[in-house]
Amino acid sequence: MEAIAKTNTNAPKKQVLLFYCLECEELARKVAANSDLITLQSINWRSFEDGFPNLYINNAHDIRGQHVAFLASFSSPSVIFEQLSVIYALPRLFVASFSLVLPFFPTATFERMDEEGDVATAFTLARILSNIPISRGGPTSLVIYDIHALQERFYFGDHVLPLFETGIPLLKQRLRQLPDSDKIIIAFPDDGAWKRFHNLLDDFPTVVCNKVREGDKRIVRIKEGNPAGCHVVIVDDLVQSGGTLIECQKVLAAHGAAKVSAYVTHGVFPKRSWERFTHKNDEDLEKAFAYFWITDSCPGTVKAVASKTPFEVLSLAGSIAEALQI
Repeated sequence: MEAIAKTNTNAPKKQVLLFYCLECEELARKVAANSDLITLQSINWRSFEDGFPNLYINNAHDIRGQHVAFLASFSSPSVIFEQLSVIYALPRLFVASFSLVLPFFPTATFERMDEEGDVATAFTLARILSNIPISRGGPTSLVIYDIHALQERFYFGDHVLPLFETGIPLLKQRLRQLPDSDKIIIAFPDDGAWKRFHNLLDDFPTVVCNKVREGDKRIVRIKEGNPAGCHVVIVDDLVQSGGTLIECQKVLAAHGAAKVSAYVTHGVFPKRSWERFTHKNDEDLEKAFAYFWITDSCPGTVKAVASKTPFEVLSLAGSIAEALQI
């Protein structure tokens, strides 16, 4: 169970210099806008002719003795190396402390081995991040939102201090603003989602779904709870193709749900799979999601779904600004 970290209001506030990758520029600006204590810094992201990174940290001398953070997005393998190069360099510039904000831990779903020969890349990435050089202030603070499997916290070594945050408070705030807020039921698509989130949403009635095998097919069923007459919000940590969410929506609607919406912290949506959820015409509305909430942990998706119904983005900016004060 991930605890929601709370800032000690009596602790002295610290000025933070925030660097960021190109993909996170919009989110970084929102983070800075949420706090007078955060100042944006820049990096020259260039490449040599052979494609390898040619990077330059601007004002490197000026960040000595300062609290420094980096906002990362490991959205594809092609961008990880250049960001790791900066992440490994910043703590060595005599900074007072170093924090890495990686809202989405991308290999988290590959956390186990089903047979000999499988490579658990979640463990690999955790080991890479665990070897970030120690700054003058000690180990790196690593901020991650709604990591897929809770046991992955044990993959990190002693050179980093993982801080596991959640986007659920943003969802709860948005649900309270809805005109049918008194008719909200939370649905979990499987037992894993229930284990991760039910304690954070225990002030709402719940429905739990699961998948059962019928021949060669896996069918989504309602395991417990009654969605009839209510606005049901399916909650999970991430979405890829969206197939499970669509099957859940069908089952919930068949059992009398008045409306069905969805929330995921990480809208991954490879190969533009978000298009399955857009409202294309009036005939689709009965089968459509009323709302689909995501956070801005995956910046590429945020740009892709901008102004497209039913998507709404709940920004992590305020939460990140608070986490940088811990």
